[in-house]
Amino acid sequence: MNKSDTSAIQTRVSDELRAKTATLAEALPYMRMHAGQTFVVKYGGHAMGEEHLAHSFARDIVLLRQVGMNPVVVHGGGPQIGKMLERLKIKSEFVDGLRVTDQATVEIVEMVLSGSINKQIVSAINGAGGKAIGLSGKDANLVRARRLRRTKRDPDSNIEKVLDLGFVGEPERVEAQVINDLVRSDIIPVIAPIGVGERGETYNINADTVAGAVAGALKAKRLLLLTDVMGVLDKSRAFIPELSVKRTRELIADGTISGGMIPKVETCIAAVEQGVDGAVIMDGRVPNAVLLELFTPPGFGTRISMSGAQ
Repeated sequence: MNKSDTSAIQTRVSDELRAKTATLAEALPYMRMHAGQTFVVKYGGHAMGEEHLAHSFARDIVLLRQVGMNPVVVHGGGPQIGKMLERLKIKSEFVDGLRVTDQATVEIVEMVLSGSINKQIVSAINGAGGKAIGLSGKDANLVRARRLRRTKRDPDSNIEKVLDLGFVGEPERVEAQVINDLVRSDIIPVIAPIGVGERGETYNINADTVAGAVAGALKAKRLLLLTDVMGVLDKSRAFIPELSVKRTRELIADGTISGGMIPKVETCIAAVEQGVDGAVIMDGRVPNAVLLELFTPPGFGTRISMSGAQ
């Protein structure tokens, strides 16, 4: 091939194509490093509610599996549950961010989470070339749960009162073997956050909490929480890319981490303390967020680990 032929070929290769091939080359070491490892992804928020992001997410999950990684998806569905309850004229209230769940409500929660949402995600992954199976925590007793107990101190009497949240639960045990058997069969598990009690009762469980418990039981390489924020911010609202468990607790204590971010980082801490290498809070509204976190040098969200940078 002479110089003129080489020049003509280079002209046809656009800057965009060059950038794509460079990105693939940069991702290769990470693909090799992560091969055979398990990654638990909590999928929810706007990432799940917008069609183009849902398709992008499904392709990303399939790609992880095709390059030898073991993705496990745990999904939420709060907004969809709220819409269905509204349509059926069933009143719903929240206490400390948790939906009070009576018998009528828990039936709707199970129908929406284990039914329509779970199957939509499974279909999207299968449509993207994967092999996914939908589960809830009730299948094969995957997530054994107990009733969540919360107390609240009365400001007038200073007496602590036990809050009755109904069928709101928390994971007591996750049957990791069930998930591992599916993963070994080249199947991508998609798990709805429904748990089963010791007497067969159904519990509605926070999806972040289930994802953290699943990651801990599997000793996953990484727990990825897709949220509607970029990650943890400091007091000046600057993004923090990496935190140690110790530093994270300090930021909770001094009020830097507050509100709805507290339960998310507590889920991350619990997962890391159960053996997960790192837990990441990241913005699921950005297309290919999972790939950006796993296959680029800076990562994408706030990673919490036992020995983080801060």
